[in-house]
Amino acid sequence: MARACPAGGGELMPQTLCERGLAANVTAQQGGGLVQKANLLALLALSFRHPLAICHIAQEREWFDLRGGRFRPTFSHAASQMIRAAASPALNFWSSTMPTPATGKPLKDLLAGAQLPALPQSAIRLLELSQDPNKSPSEFATPIEADPGLAGQVLRFVNSSYFGFAREISSVKLAIQLVGIRTVKNFALWSAVFSLMPNPKCGPFDLRNLWVDSLRRGLFARTVGKSLGVQEAEDLFAAALLQDMAIPVLAKELPDAYVKLLTERHAQGTRLSDLERAAFGWDHAQAGGVICRMWSLPESFAKIVEQHAKLDELIAAGSKEYGILAVGLSALTPGVLDTEWHDCEHLTTAYQQLAGAKAIPLAELFAQIDTEFADIAPILKLPMPSRTLASYLNTEPAKA
Repeated sequence: MARACPAGGGELMPQTLCERGLAANVTAQQGGGLVQKANLLALLALSFRHPLAICHIAQEREWFDLRGGRFRPTFSHAASQMIRAAASPALNFWSSTMPTPATGKPLKDLLAGAQLPALPQSAIRLLELSQDPNKSPSEFATPIEADPGLAGQVLRFVNSSYFGFAREISSVKLAIQLVGIRTVKNFALWSAVFSLMPNPKCGPFDLRNLWVDSLRRGLFARTVGKSLGVQEAEDLFAAALLQDMAIPVLAKELPDAYVKLLTERHAQGTRLSDLERAAFGWDHAQAGGVICRMWSLPESFAKIVEQHAKLDELIAAGSKEYGILAVGLSALTPGVLDTEWHDCEHLTTAYQQLAGAKAIPLAELFAQIDTEFADIAPILKLPMPSRTLASYLNTEPAKA
């Protein structure tokens, strides 16, 4: 059946596909409109005039999974990004009209029924205070000191080798004065969220592994954000820490589905967000944005969390929102359970494209993050991963 092209291309009849395909030096099967052989440039030439045609062709040839929004491994990241940019209007149109397996509830209703606990009062008060730039360190210290567990974590954080102060800091107020309101607030916020997340028994999922990955990605996002000129790079640390916080909630609510998704993600190296969109029509990034707003977290956090899986689309659109882009890059770093780094080319290409001459060599950047992680992880009682980030670049042997 012919489909209407949302980009103004009219009806894409099989005969038209054949004629345009032959004109673009594509060998086609007469009468069926099925492309037999095509080169990338011919497909691109065709797609700029009729974006939906490339969807049809790529799907027929099993080069592209429309529902999952991902290309087969035979395409390089650069080729995939070029096609995605050319055909994005049609991809969005097609994906929105395809039926998805029912979860039984819309995403917001699913999360509303998850019975998420409320944020601690200390975290809520810190968020309220952060809305007023005139609040002093002593005012921020008050709700932290009222929560002995949080106060102890903040002081251990500030006294860690990560900051390297020559003497011990024993006052929360002094800690805030030394490292800044934003740093302490974001650390306290993440600690609060960390304590609330469920740890469902769901295939290869493990909450501690998630937080290890999140901490490394937070450090990565902050460093890259600084190199890209983001003024409030400390906020990127917190946003990147929270980017995957919806995963344990979703795994708890949809355990059977997430056992399959997480198992496939680790077996094939396919991005979880792609698998989720194929299964549900939404992903954990969107779910994370909903949770941020349910908890009244800053809208800037919600926006970064819900868009972190849209890196390619943002780059293709020429986005200058470097905070979101930095967090999106961090999502491509290898995870604790990854024996192979499937997103290596993806991250390397996108990072170089964004940072250009300002790019810190990736080996140097990963080594820095490994060092910073080793300083902070003991404070949060997180285990050291079996592999450093640097080991994925073959700059050092993997640890046993």
